[in-house]
Amino acid sequence: MAGKLGPAVAETVLTDPRTGHERRRIALGGEPEVAAAVAESRAAAPAWAALAPRIRARRLLRLADLIEERSAEYVAVERAGTGKPAAEAAGEVENCADLLRFYAGAVRADVAPAGGHYLPGRESWVRWEPLGVIGVIVPWNYPLMMAAWRIGPALATGNTVVLKPALTTPDTALLLARDAAATLGPGVLLTVPGDRDTGRLLVGSDVDAVAFTGSEAGGRDIVTRAGLRRVSLELGGNCPALVLPDAPPDTYEALVRAATYNAGQSCAAPARVITLRENYLETVEGLAKAMADRRAGVHFGPLNNADQAARYDRIIGQSAAGIEHIAPLAPPPGEEGGHWRPGRILADLPPDDPAVLEEVFAPVLTVQAADDHTEALALANSVPQALAASVWGTRTDTVLELAGGLNAGEVWVNCCLEQTAELPHGGRGGSGHGTDMSVLALTEYQRPKTVTVRVGRG
Repeated sequence: MAGKLGPAVAETVLTDPRTGHERRRIALGGEPEVAAAVAESRAAAPAWAALAPRIRARRLLRLADLIEERSAEYVAVERAGTGKPAAEAAGEVENCADLLRFYAGAVRADVAPAGGHYLPGRESWVRWEPLGVIGVIVPWNYPLMMAAWRIGPALATGNTVVLKPALTTPDTALLLARDAAATLGPGVLLTVPGDRDTGRLLVGSDVDAVAFTGSEAGGRDIVTRAGLRRVSLELGGNCPALVLPDAPPDTYEALVRAATYNAGQSCAAPARVITLRENYLETVEGLAKAMADRRAGVHFGPLNNADQAARYDRIIGQSAAGIEHIAPLAPPPGEEGGHWRPGRILADLPPDDPAVLEEVFAPVLTVQAADDHTEALALANSVPQALAASVWGTRTDTVLELAGGLNAGEVWVNCCLEQTAELPHGGRGGSGHGTDMSVLALTEYQRPKTVTVRVGRG
């Protein structure tokens, strides 16, 4: 728990993914730390929930201001933990502040069902009440932004939060807890750094709900441990991109930019390009040319950690791709020992290739061909994940029909990986359930109570 950790049960060495060198050591939260954080959060919950929405909103706005005032510090530690280029890290700090401001306003709009005269001699209305203490567990690919997606609606609706960041990227979560204590009040947002065991302890503790962003395996484990408590899950992607023969001229560059943003470590990034046979070779060549201009170390950062680099190496090593285009590597001087991996285009793949079936979570695009639109949709929908997808073409009727046939929570047409606080984001199937962003996310952290009053003699 930020600022109040007891005797450390264990310590871990954190490395800089750009160099592979040690950057700091940090204590891992064990059972005493998790229990203390949840108890403090529980004690703070009644007063925080009792605040009028405008007061909570004002405090959230002050937290957003403080994050922006200290943006240089946030950017520096975010880069140290993730290796992101400065522009990416700065954009995500800005996004975090924007999300907090959005929910500070959204909670005052009151999206509850309207009350009224629904029964003879009675008046009814619906109260939306906070769940209580929310255990939030976020991944290492967007440490600050994923935290904002979860804590924004949870805090705005009157819950308190215990945040468990990923093992390799606790830095900005610790800053959030520090700045939240100064703006929201003590105990409203606490951070407990740690590993998977710390996360399991948090899920098993006296929290009222769990919000988790991470792997499908992690999500299944949380559902088992959470029992009957509310769980919101955003899991893997392995997202398809349908590229039609009449796709816009900038399609290949746009797909490669999206696939290499954050070194491809985004659940909503394109991963599997699916074409018709008539534009298959053209697409492979177009993507290869675009990828050759995107260099790890210049245009995007390294993979986050040694385990993720090993995953990339394993899947690429097992792939039976007959066509492979590899972009150059260009790590900065002195950073050659980092987890740098090049962008890749893989084509001429068997349908059961591991690069197709597994989410590589790296700057890799596979390319497959289909005989017609029906087969293209079947390939797109053939994996367990169903988070996001895109369609690229210029015939409105065709692209909208395909967008409707894609099994995904979010679909882009002639663009990709573009999101804003006003629009919901969430998955289906192996990509989990629940909603991030938009006013719809407010109900993830509330429960309705119907109140009916007798006002007549009947």
